Amino acid sequence: MKCPFCGFDDTVVKDSRNSDDNTAIRRRRECPECGSRFTTFERVQLRELMVAKKNGERVPFDREKLYRSIEIALRKRPISQERLDKVVNSLVRGFESSGESEITTTAIGEAVMDCLSRLDRIAYIRFASVYKDFKEVKDFEDFVKTIDALVYPVFEKEGE
Repeated sequence: MKCPFCGFDDTVVKDSRNSDDNTAIRRRRECPECGSRFTTFERVQLRELMVAKKNGERVPFDREKLYRSIEIALRKRPISQERLDKVVNSLVRGFESSGESEITTTAIGEAVMDCLSRLDRIAYIRFASVYKDFKEVKDFEDFVKTIDALVYPVFEKEGE
């Protein structure tokens, strides 16, 4: 593996171990050229996924981009790093095992929304604000009303 610091082509693995959730191998590497150390992760990839964007462009699926977008939605929320990893791993496994080699951005967004709706309502709203492209405060208000109606249905009292 190429050293990210000096670009030397051959690094040495100093330590390997399973990640916390056993879905990846964590490797500590050292560059014999500059002496820098860094960590890499090796994961199983069931198939090469392509993402079909709304503008018609096709790009390779980027697990880290998915991770970052969920991480941003969960920022300062009481969700552990381990839980975040499990959510992302579950989503990626679902995409890879779907049998499709191409997935739309809409399918990815809806899967994340579904996951976040069950995990944390604030993160769900944060993600939705970007995914659904909220333009003004009223967009937030309308969205919150719809999720309140779904999560907490209002029951009329008998006789009214």
